[in-house]
Amino acid sequence: MKEFIQSEAKAETAVLVGLITKQQNERKTMEYLDELEFLAETAGAVTVKRFTQKMDGPSSVTYIGKGKLEEIKQYIIAEEDAEREVGMVIFDDELSAKQLRNIEAELKVKILDRTSLILDIFAMRAQTANAKTQVELAQYRYMLPRLQRLWTHLERQGGGSGGGGGKGSVGLRGPGETQLEMDRRIILNRMSLLKQRLAEIDKQKTTQRKNRGRMIRVALVGYTNVGKSTLINLLAKSDVFAENKLFATLDTTVRKVIIGNLPFLLADTVGFIRKLPTDLVDSFKSTLDEVREADLLIHVVDVSHPDFADQIAVVEKTLADLGCADKPSLMVFNKIDAYTWTEKDPDDLTPATKENISLEQLKNTWMAKMGGDCIFISARERENIDDLKDLFYERIKQMHTQKYPYNDFLFQNYEDMAMEE
Repeated sequence: MKEFIQSEAKAETAVLVGLITKQQNERKTMEYLDELEFLAETAGAVTVKRFTQKMDGPSSVTYIGKGKLEEIKQYIIAEEDAEREVGMVIFDDELSAKQLRNIEAELKVKILDRTSLILDIFAMRAQTANAKTQVELAQYRYMLPRLQRLWTHLERQGGGSGGGGGKGSVGLRGPGETQLEMDRRIILNRMSLLKQRLAEIDKQKTTQRKNRGRMIRVALVGYTNVGKSTLINLLAKSDVFAENKLFATLDTTVRKVIIGNLPFLLADTVGFIRKLPTDLVDSFKSTLDEVREADLLIHVVDVSHPDFADQIAVVEKTLADLGCADKPSLMVFNKIDAYTWTEKDPDDLTPATKENISLEQLKNTWMAKMGGDCIFISARERENIDDLKDLFYERIKQMHTQKYPYNDFLFQNYEDMAMEE
């Protein structure tokens, strides 16, 4: 009897490339590459090597210098000789069609940039028709200016340059489209169809939002992978997909939450990320409408992340771009159970760094800065959840009585009435 040999499917290997510039120092570049490695891991690739180069700015021809490109090429050849094939090279910025074409011709492997990697994860995560349509539109928008490199093997075969001494091939001259023009037309037609579909979905979503009754709308916003879905599962006792991966949530989930006698609607939204292309944000308009129409924003922050202050800045900038910067908001610092710090030696006279700040000092700093508008919790370990509920109750109750002056609570809280008297 034959024995079957089961071989595990090997994950694709990836090489990461980043630039160190005047605007982006080495520490910042390493943080970006850490995030890029996490993105690659989410997409199913294993990072085997990183390359960085100090330059004034990216080269318009090959993004990096010729010498560094040759170094990467030699590394790929050496790995192939050792039977460890490199599957792809991922660049930390968006590449132009010209850069992609030149790098691909030199390295002879699959080339991805940050945007195409994010789009790949989006396509993998999309579940509903709405999310799938949004992702497809974003992919076409990305593909449109880069069409030329997809058809280099056909050059201008699909048609001619018309009369008047055109350069079409013998027997192919005359009216007609080139392969490139035909592809562009097909994609533009498809994009207009997707936009129509999204407009219809938008109408449905608007109708749904109108029918939600007299309840305050609260939206969870924040960087990707900070624990928004875990928090909504905890508060709404629901089963929203939550995982320690980037962009686990792509579809907006709205749940009714009741704290005491106060019902309100809580929406989980797609997380933000650094260097997120603007057309990608536009594609997720219907998802982000929940944020625009919310009465209160809950900004969730991963306090255990070494660079959480930068993540806060990214989210605030994205919210400003969406026109939501002036909305009332609360800041929830999550994952306090995972926070680590290094105690400074009493004899050490060097200035304290952010690694030497204890959680207590951090709490005092942010409490002084934001007053009662922030709270430190752990959604996974259920730490300070009662305090969080109390904070939500007080803030949402205040907004509820202003917006709906008639009594719309589930039941009357007589203790509150006694206190008011």
